[in-house]
Amino acid sequence: MKTQEFDAIIDVALREDMPEGDITSESVIPADARSEAIFLAKEDGILAGLAVARRVFEKIDLAVEFTGKIQDGASFHKSDILARLKGPTNALLKGERTALNFLQHLSGVATAARRFVDALAGTKAKILDTRKTTPGLRLLEKYAVKTGGGTNHRLSLSDMVLIKDNHLRYVGSVAEAVRRARSKIRPGVRIEVEAADLSQVRDALAAGADMIMLDNMTLEAMREAVILAAGRVPLEASGNMSLDRVRAVAETGVDYISVGALTHSARAVDISLEFMN
Repeated sequence: MKTQEFDAIIDVALREDMPEGDITSESVIPADARSEAIFLAKEDGILAGLAVARRVFEKIDLAVEFTGKIQDGASFHKSDILARLKGPTNALLKGERTALNFLQHLSGVATAARRFVDALAGTKAKILDTRKTTPGLRLLEKYAVKTGGGTNHRLSLSDMVLIKDNHLRYVGSVAEAVRRARSKIRPGVRIEVEAADLSQVRDALAAGADMIMLDNMTLEAMREAVILAAGRVPLEASGNMSLDRVRAVAETGVDYISVGALTHSARAVDISLEFMN
């Protein structure tokens, strides 16, 4: 990621955390004090967001020296040093919580994504994320999913057409919804249709959908959908995906499995900023 892609997010986070400075550090720590610190892993995980953490400190004080010890996407273990920092003590204290919030959360998303990806080893299925993201953090969270080995679905409502149940209730049929979408969108934009049953899978195939989402279907229904599609379009399985179930879903032959929990329920990884002096 380029820094300009997440600068605005960091600016909002810093304004939120210290709208008028850090009155604790500024009142008890001398302005010329300097310290060294480390980002220390307190548990195992997959790293994501180190560049974001670095940028937090750059925005506070360019005198902070930030040296990453591993790269995003790499696994780490409890007690590993993830980065070393050196610079003005006040700057390190001001950036501590904001940097950790990003680093812990994004590493949590990447760690969750890697667990799901590993569960599919040996199958053709890929893990997709969703738009069930934290408001304002979608770009970073989808970056973390990719860092963990997952695949990004659409970034926004502007990227592709996804005709879901609420659209179909209004329009009346899959065929008409696809026809309307095809007449309005620019060339090259894909159309995906959410199917709740095999009848809608058939309708979506007949209408010329580019991709079909199998929504909350049983394993047997998914297997039948794979037979119906016969490789003509990719199939995405969606709904109540867990680590316990995802392998069985992949073995039905679907191409993608979308998991909202990657972003809406990922637990933050325990990482701390430890001052050495």
